Amino acid sequence: MTTVPPTHPWNPPADDRALSPYTGYTRDHWEAVADGLLDAAWRWSTPGRALLDLPGKPSVSGVRSDGLEGYARTFLAAAFRVAGADGKDPHGWLDRYAQGLAAGTRTPGRDDTESWPLILDHHVQGQPMVESASVALGLRLTRPWLWDGLDAAVQDRAEEWLRGALRHVPAPNNWYLFPYTVAAFLESVGRGDEETRRARERALTLLDGWYRGDGWYADGDGRAFDHYNGWALHLYPVLEAHLAGDTVLADRYGPRLREHLECFSLLFGGDGAPIHFGRSLTYRFAASAAVGLGAVTGHTPLTPGASRRLASGALRYFLDRGAVGEDGLLSLGWHGPHEASLQRYSGPASPYWASKAFVCLLAPAGHPLWTAPEEPAPVEEADRVPALPAPGLLVQSTRADGIVRLHNHGSDHVRPHEGESAAQDDAHYGRQAYSTHTGPTAPGNVPDNHLAVEMDGVTSVRRRIHPLGAGDGWAASWHRPVFVSGPPMVPGLRVESVVVARGRYELRVHRVAGAPPGARVVQTGWATGPGDGTPRSLLHGLHGWTGRDEARAPQGTAYTPWARVPRLTAPAEGTGVYACLAVLTGEEGDAPPLEQVAGVESADARGITVRWADGTVTRVGFEPFSVSVSVSGPGGGK
Repeated sequence: MTTVPPTHPWNPPADDRALSPYTGYTRDHWEAVADGLLDAAWRWSTPGRALLDLPGKPSVSGVRSDGLEGYARTFLAAAFRVAGADGKDPHGWLDRYAQGLAAGTRTPGRDDTESWPLILDHHVQGQPMVESASVALGLRLTRPWLWDGLDAAVQDRAEEWLRGALRHVPAPNNWYLFPYTVAAFLESVGRGDEETRRARERALTLLDGWYRGDGWYADGDGRAFDHYNGWALHLYPVLEAHLAGDTVLADRYGPRLREHLECFSLLFGGDGAPIHFGRSLTYRFAASAAVGLGAVTGHTPLTPGASRRLASGALRYFLDRGAVGEDGLLSLGWHGPHEASLQRYSGPASPYWASKAFVCLLAPAGHPLWTAPEEPAPVEEADRVPALPAPGLLVQSTRADGIVRLHNHGSDHVRPHEGESAAQDDAHYGRQAYSTHTGPTAPGNVPDNHLAVEMDGVTSVRRRIHPLGAGDGWAASWHRPVFVSGPPMVPGLRVESVVVARGRYELRVHRVAGAPPGARVVQTGWATGPGDGTPRSLLHGLHGWTGRDEARAPQGTAYTPWARVPRLTAPAEGTGVYACLAVLTGEEGDAPPLEQVAGVESADARGITVRWADGTVTRVGFEPFSVSVSVSGPGGGK
């Protein structure tokens, strides 16, 4: 692993490869990174320190909201840093935030240099509600050293501003945990009432309704399963239980976090990368927040050494790959700047929700999280193919190359009341598979990992995903293809999709039903870049495919500025079954040609039977739907 680039504004400690043989990072590194990020961000504060106006293109919420975002999200990092050091604040961070709180709440809503925007409904410039939770949590964490020393008038003004979160409507998802966090803080300082009680009760009632099992919450009433599970839906209630010493709350939500980490810990690559999946990926190493929280609260199946390996691995992964620019600021993107990774709500300070990763600093220096030797990450221990039936996901990891793949047959970004439109295609949910080493191609480029139906040259999009199930090494779903021009849908057109994972191989089977005359089907594989050191992407047709070529994605992915995508094509009419093998691998050396890995024994419109080279037989049936595996030879599949 490379060293931290010299352009970073902080001077990191030397690597400790005895204590941390995988990452070299210790608690001192985490404190140094927090201090470095804070120092760079504070260079852009207003004179009264109420807003941090970081340079860059404003978000849709506007410059003032973005400035509040800079204050609030960096406050999280400072609060975890100081609280974890039992109030020691050698850089005087809390004095700055105290001054900013006083200035920002003096005349909220006023158009001047310092005033914070009002907290309104989510559809009316609602971003300040998000930031209110970070302000409240920062004040909760640092109460003895910040809040308790404020003038009563400033405390009253801060409370009045924060109560805007309790009196306005959040977005119908994890946003309900923002007024929850505000209410919890107000109650912790003796300012609770019926309004705070209702906010907390409403949030937890919704949260329980969104719980789907396997440790996963949907982010709202739909089927959005992504990183918000860790850095929001688990974080706020479990951290509140920890800070309040609320054993009832901890017993209610702690076991869900533990179960979540059973599978989520598998979604980090051997190089430390989190899975590149879902929205708000510019929050980067916030993906490790659930890991750190589990270690701090004890609600984790991971050993302290494995927890630190994952958290420090994710932190170092991004620092070593240019996430911090020469100005010391976190950029908008993944490694470095990357516009296709962003959402319209992303502004210059948005990446600082990465501060949630510093929750691990609540474990003091003598905690086993910091004193136990690092242990391997799960991906470094063995090949795994666990299924997650509740969210409809299948994890496929290979120890030899450290790549983790996530096959998506249950998570979309379509709310229950919304119709489906190809114009709303979201590459971060609609693709069949994601990984720790590749990203989806940009809009306008050929989509990777996609089964499309083409009509008159118009390619279909996968929007709402209907799970069919997930089991031992497989997952399945169906969807209605939608089109961006012409008729949005073709009557009766339906695609049923199954993936069966064995070692590094993916058997992808689709049944396309109701294809009209003149239609074509297109299957693409993983998008990878040119040159040495990048994974290889292979795609081999087993049944139904008649054409094969390679498409180019000139806008690349978050991992490469230019990408190639293997592609299979075939004419389609009526009902047909199509099967292929896909591979994403970083392994060196020769491997058997895909033609020798598996072959089709039989296939018709009702299903397909595939025999693997080791004698294992996989049968996928569609009438009724079923997936079965039988072994007539020695085990294997690698």
